[in-house]
Amino acid sequence: MICILLVAGHGTILETQIKSDVTGLFAHLTGVPKALLPGVGGKKILDFWWETVNTRQLFSEVYLVTNADKYKHYERWATANDFPVENVVNDGSTTLDDRLGAVADLELAIRSRQLQDDIMVIAGDMLCADQNFDIAQVIRFFRSKPGELAIYYELESGEKSYTRGIVEVCPNTHRVMRFFEKPQEGVTASRLASVVFYCLSRESLLYISEFLIQHPDVNDRTFGTFWEWLINEEKVPVYGMKLPTGFQLIGQVGLSDYTKWLAHYSSKQQLSPSKPITCRSFARVGLMGNPSDGFNGKTIAMSIANFWAEVTLMESQTLVLLPHPLNDPTEFGSLQDLFRISRKEGYLGGLRLLQATCKKFYQFCSEQGIALSKQNFTLKYDTNIPRQVGLAGSSAIVSATLKCLMKFYNITDNDLPKPIRANFILNVETDELFITAGLQDRVVQVYEGLVYMDFNKQLMDERGYGEYIPLDMSDLPWFWLAYLGNPSDSGRIHSNVRQRWLNGESAVVEAMKSFAELTDQARAAFQCKDWPRLAQLMDENFELRRYDALFQPSKSQTKLNRSFDC
Repeated sequence: MICILLVAGHGTILETQIKSDVTGLFAHLTGVPKALLPGVGGKKILDFWWETVNTRQLFSEVYLVTNADKYKHYERWATANDFPVENVVNDGSTTLDDRLGAVADLELAIRSRQLQDDIMVIAGDMLCADQNFDIAQVIRFFRSKPGELAIYYELESGEKSYTRGIVEVCPNTHRVMRFFEKPQEGVTASRLASVVFYCLSRESLLYISEFLIQHPDVNDRTFGTFWEWLINEEKVPVYGMKLPTGFQLIGQVGLSDYTKWLAHYSSKQQLSPSKPITCRSFARVGLMGNPSDGFNGKTIAMSIANFWAEVTLMESQTLVLLPHPLNDPTEFGSLQDLFRISRKEGYLGGLRLLQATCKKFYQFCSEQGIALSKQNFTLKYDTNIPRQVGLAGSSAIVSATLKCLMKFYNITDNDLPKPIRANFILNVETDELFITAGLQDRVVQVYEGLVYMDFNKQLMDERGYGEYIPLDMSDLPWFWLAYLGNPSDSGRIHSNVRQRWLNGESAVVEAMKSFAELTDQARAAFQCKDWPRLAQLMDENFELRRYDALFQPSKSQTKLNRSFDC
């Protein structure tokens, strides 16, 4: 792959305002090309991009396209930064009026250097909030898709969509369905902004020449117009990849905007590494319908603040997972001590959950087209959830770890919505660690509180998740929780039920239908605060689980306090 850095624009507004500034604060920047202005972290803007792409493992060549007016500046920069001077391309323009246009500058580099390879195009005068993102992820994602690639990010609250190129991206295929160059308000609800950061396959380079033939006016030879034409008119497959960071192209901005965004990104960079991130997820109790969540049934569950799992993430030089001193023991008083601890608590602590969550998180982001920052961290966890009693202690650790990772890498609810987050947590346990589990625990730990869940087969098949409805928790009665002191591995409970259900065993199939009916009745009891009826339904639910040894008895059971005065 070949990388082309574009710095040929004539930034007349910023340059003029720097020259006429009366404060004297910017006098040393007079005449400096915009890509050589100070960027985040004190380094020049172009220095950052050169450091990012300067690797032979990724790019066979890197070219820089500039104009005649600033050519000497970039020639001197190239000499000082070990950039091959012969790869600096001069487009011959000296003013804004005789400019070629960004797409024509790209075509000039391709034609003059006879390039016949996949190409990455980046605006070299673009501020980037994240100074550590991994550009190798961008290339891997591009090569995994049958088309071109456009990088985008989610606009911050103060940014207006009518100032940017906006993309609408299919969440399932990641294909860019529509491109809008600086759309008027109301044209699209998307807040995903495209930046001058693209990958083009060698087979698609011919589109550039065709576009220039159809668009002779230099004002139309922008990348925004090019992508509108390529995506909306030519219907060429273009895929989107999100960088969870901010970008600002300073080509045609003024001094106040430049200093504002530089200060904003710099402050984010300074604040990001120091503060640890701590997140909690809570244990849950299944009130109704359990265990039909794994069998297209319905359930009601509640998170409880008494028991929790807490994960702390701190930025560090290397990635470290710290074992818990009690749950992940590596030292024992004696062989007898090891025997007793292993017999009571088993061999599986929480460290495997941290590792599996991190692995699955990276895999998810790679598949979803989200490029992560090259930042390392240390993870540690603590929990007071009783082990192996069916209170969802394992998924609580996974859930809390995921919260930390999302905050650390700036992954939003739009990137990983709550229903999908519950699926993610379940997949960590079932796919990575082969734990027998259902969605109920993960849903209530993501939503928190009291949640009604309908795992209707049609919904699950069509969109991958069910209908999840938080219920009113005001004026709830007391609930009492009892659990065994010497439990076994909770993942083994009901381990044969799924196969019996898949085999169509009538007793199991009918039981699941009964669980769903009881859950709907319990939801009605919650809504009208009919606590005696709720207690009766909870008893019926538990008796059904014990019926004819259909299911093994639960190791934990939640009971409604019968003395509660309704």
